[in-house]
Amino acid sequence: MNRPSLREVNVTRYVTPLREGGSLPAIAEADDDFLYVLKFRGAGQGVKALIAELIGGEVARAVGLKVPELVFAWLDTSFGRTEPDKEIQDLLKASVGLNLALHYLSGAITYDPAVNKVNQEMASLIVWLDCLLMNVDRTPQNTNMLTWHKELWLIDHGASLYFHHSWNNWEDYAKRPFTQVKDHVLLPKATDLKNAGEHFRSILTADRIRSIVSLLPDEWLSDGIFTEKPDEVRNIYADFLVTRMNNADIFENEAQNARHAHI
Repeated sequence: MNRPSLREVNVTRYVTPLREGGSLPAIAEADDDFLYVLKFRGAGQGVKALIAELIGGEVARAVGLKVPELVFAWLDTSFGRTEPDKEIQDLLKASVGLNLALHYLSGAITYDPAVNKVNQEMASLIVWLDCLLMNVDRTPQNTNMLTWHKELWLIDHGASLYFHHSWNNWEDYAKRPFTQVKDHVLLPKATDLKNAGEHFRSILTADRIRSIVSLLPDEWLSDGIFTEKPDEVRNIYADFLVTRMNNADIFENEAQNARHAHI
């Protein structure tokens, strides 16, 4: 198995803020001349949102779903000094160092369930993914999916893995059903959850999970929000996902029941 890796870029230009939600991401240019949606470590939930974004995105990619390329994005201390907006300048100052960015899909449009069609297999995979990750952010009001070149792309997994805001009782969270699945935008189309689960189990082995979690950089895990050492933090994230995979029938049955109730 090839170990996953993320490229590193240096942010060179702040283009424009994306005033969505409370995290205030931005479109920025990097030294490879590409545009990215930059997620700041100094915003909202801080590095925990970046951790969820990285793990969620790479798990989705591992099982064959389309996610914009994720890169580590370095922000220099001098960056943003001339920014006139005080809120943005404070955000940039708080985000010096290693951040996370997604390749900007120029021309992409927000997925609209009334317009864009998704087949049952794809819908089932995405619902299963979000149950695994406990992703509360894929509702009709906020689908966090884009249509780009006639294909469906997943974005914004920062609200996933919300167990890490409690942290000490992660074992309990790992075995919980995902009751919020009832609000999932694709739930009515997710008629093939059993096969979706088999697909995940065939790919997302314990070794594959630990390989993805190994991407988490020490800089994020030494930021003062965890009392454990970086390797211990990685082990908890990996153990959470492995335990959740081993108890997937719990959230798979919850999703099945929610879909039948929805119908």
